[in-house]
Amino acid sequence: MSEPKSAAETRPWKDPAAVPFISIKNVTKKFGAFTAVNNISLDIYRNELFCLLGGSGCGKSTLLRMLSGFEEITSGTIEIDGQDMVGIAPYERATNMMFQSYALFPHMNVEKNIAYGLKRDGMGGAEIKDRVAEILKLVQLEEFARRKPGQLSGGQKQRVALARSLVKKPKVLLLDEPLGALDKKLREETQFELIKIQESLGVTFVVVTHDQEEAMTISTRIGVMNEGEIVQVGEPHEIYEYPNSRFVAGFIGSVNVFEGQVVDDEQDHVVVRSPDAGIDIFVSHGVSCAPNQKVAYAIRPEKISMSRDRPKDKKNVTSGMVEEVGYLGNLSIYQVMLESGKQIRVAKPNIVRLDEEAISWDEKVFLSWDGSAGVVLVS
Repeated sequence: MSEPKSAAETRPWKDPAAVPFISIKNVTKKFGAFTAVNNISLDIYRNELFCLLGGSGCGKSTLLRMLSGFEEITSGTIEIDGQDMVGIAPYERATNMMFQSYALFPHMNVEKNIAYGLKRDGMGGAEIKDRVAEILKLVQLEEFARRKPGQLSGGQKQRVALARSLVKKPKVLLLDEPLGALDKKLREETQFELIKIQESLGVTFVVVTHDQEEAMTISTRIGVMNEGEIVQVGEPHEIYEYPNSRFVAGFIGSVNVFEGQVVDDEQDHVVVRSPDAGIDIFVSHGVSCAPNQKVAYAIRPEKISMSRDRPKDKKNVTSGMVEEVGYLGNLSIYQVMLESGKQIRVAKPNIVRLDEEAISWDEKVFLSWDGSAGVVLVS
């Protein structure tokens, strides 16, 4: 018998007939005169690893707390697995929440920390032992079962907190900046562990994070938040490659933005006249906009080619001077000042160990890109 497919494989959000597992409708949360969450509607599907991504104060943690029941809704509704959550206490919901601080009991060993919630629920000792052993194996902490939190590394504490959150088999696990206390390398390693654990259990995860790379790595879909609203929802590649606004384009990764005006608007292409770029930018697809509309053209640094010689047979070619070079190991970042006075970034992968012919400071360069490389933003 084959294993059930994950949400990432089946992509239920592409199916109009799919029933959401979590349904958030017109939810607003006010603290006095301040609106923390503003009329949000969002569907999350069973077995998703969904990320709420945004900067500090955007309302993502408040939304998570409303899902858990720790904050009351000012208006709107939340349903989980078809059940309306209005008036349902946190401990009566089929959810569990993992906090950034981990909140482990320092006087209890790992095994007792994980078992604590099961004992509070009155579960029998033999069943608790089996359940704890099962979850310890899942998070690879069997040999640390008798250690106390003070004897664990940051990554091990994180896995204990995750195990404690999962041992009660919630339908939904809510994670508030779960990897925020870890250093960069350990955080990157733990991201893939989190994906494996989520897929093996089939629990729906809703993760709050401000880390764009983390959201892009772990999520089935991302909801980008700004000022209490969800401004775009999509799979990671959709959010990155097809941002729907200047805010999303600038918030996710690095991007160059050229201001301009549409001067040629056809069904299969548009031309954006951009003093910033110093050229008329050819875009190889149509855009829904008004005639002569002012727009922004956004292009990622890695989509731009750079050379000492002017490329032939290219529509989008501009030039400038290299001002700075940043070596990051796997790639180099070039700061280039265009002749228009606009400074942009170009990313070039370092595919050879030592490139003695590499472009360096104070060199004139030609920059070019394909007609499909960027996106036209009208908002």
